[in-house]
Amino acid sequence: MTIQRAKILTPAKIRHLLRVTESTSRHPERDALVLLLSLTCGMRITEIARIEVADVLTASGAVRSEAGLRAAITKGCRPRSIYLTNEKAVAALSRYLAWRYERGHGAALDRAHYRGMMPETRLILTHKGGPYELTTKRRIGQDGLPVEYLAADSLQAYVTGLYRAAGLLTGYSSHSGRRTFASRLLAQGHSIETVQMLLGHAELDHVAPYLEVSKAAMAAAIAELAASL
Repeated sequence: MTIQRAKILTPAKIRHLLRVTESTSRHPERDALVLLLSLTCGMRITEIARIEVADVLTASGAVRSEAGLRAAITKGCRPRSIYLTNEKAVAALSRYLAWRYERGHGAALDRAHYRGMMPETRLILTHKGGPYELTTKRRIGQDGLPVEYLAADSLQAYVTGLYRAAGLLTGYSSHSGRRTFASRLLAQGHSIETVQMLLGHAELDHVAPYLEVSKAAMAAAIAELAASL
């Protein structure tokens, strides 16, 4: 059986997706941030749904350039770091937190800490100000035994809808951002081991589905090899 993998976005498609989201979404402040966390940090949708304010902000309100994902919220129960260093992602985070505070979504009485947010609330909230629902699912682990895990199906479907709204239909899904993140790192010359760590995979084999080499890159590699003989 052929496994259909989410398509990777080109830079032009990334810009288009963000532009359409800004102009058509009812909640662009939140939705742009969700997309950028996927595209620039390689986060899974369920991780985005479960990360908390204190994970990305210090008590003084500064953005953590290196934010820790707790084992409890990752798919493989392995803690890892994400890096909030992309300027667009950091700006989107600041805009969204200000938008949340204005609406009182998870807001605290004291604005001197965590930008007025309650630190243990989820970072990404629904339009009603609550956390996205999590569904318990089961899969077969590497040892052949069933493993239970949580999935944010509603947010996943919503993000896939953002792609649809931008005309990114066949092959694109909420997982396209994470695949794009990994593919771009590899294309920039970073090692598979580095990508493995940033994605939070235990084995190098798990990185293989994120590899996507263009025909031009393959032709260039063969040409370079031939010239060296």
